[in-house]
Amino acid sequence: MNEQAVTFPSDELKLEGLLALPENAPARRGGVVCHPHPLYGGSMYNNVVDAALAAMWRLGWATLRFNFRGVGASEGEHANGIGEAGDAAAAVRFLTARAEVQPHATVLAGYSFGAMAAMAAAASVKDLGALVLIALPLQMADTQKLEQFPHPIILVGGDSDAYCPERGLRTLHGKLGARAELAIIEGADHFFGGYEEELAGALEGRLAAIAAAS
Repeated sequence: MNEQAVTFPSDELKLEGLLALPENAPARRGGVVCHPHPLYGGSMYNNVVDAALAAMWRLGWATLRFNFRGVGASEGEHANGIGEAGDAAAAVRFLTARAEVQPHATVLAGYSFGAMAAMAAAASVKDLGALVLIALPLQMADTQKLEQFPHPIILVGGDSDAYCPERGLRTLHGKLGARAELAIIEGADHFFGGYEEELAGALEGRLAAIAAAS
């Protein structure tokens, strides 16, 4: 999928992103992907972000990856997750405003710190149809926020992830009930090195099922 450089506003800031639109296609479902922690080298150029995008592209979706405030050419400074949640919401608004994108049922995905930002943004984002949380750092995440989000949630983790332990992720999955799907990638740790294809495949199947049901 070809991506084009774009900029969009988040509060008074201007953020950079990469937008991919299916060619010669009617309006399609959209997906936004949030990157890992900026203070530890996280940006939109990341293997897990790439895997999430690959899953969406296989389904023919429009996508937007972007850099949080203070990362790359995005304006501003790191804002301890609060401003970044606003950035995630702004990214969804930008994508759904495109004529090539269906104005409803957009999927917001995030990896690690990006999963926390996506989770924090989800309840307040209009037209959001599903949430994908990859390697959510469970000890740092306020998962009660998910109670305010009534739509499908996909939880993904590796069985060797110390920051998102499989046992804790299974417990969260049970609490969320029928609207949640769980995928455990055997052998993967928090960074999914060498397991990108397994991750993309797990996401593709679950995203396809959500799209078919909506």
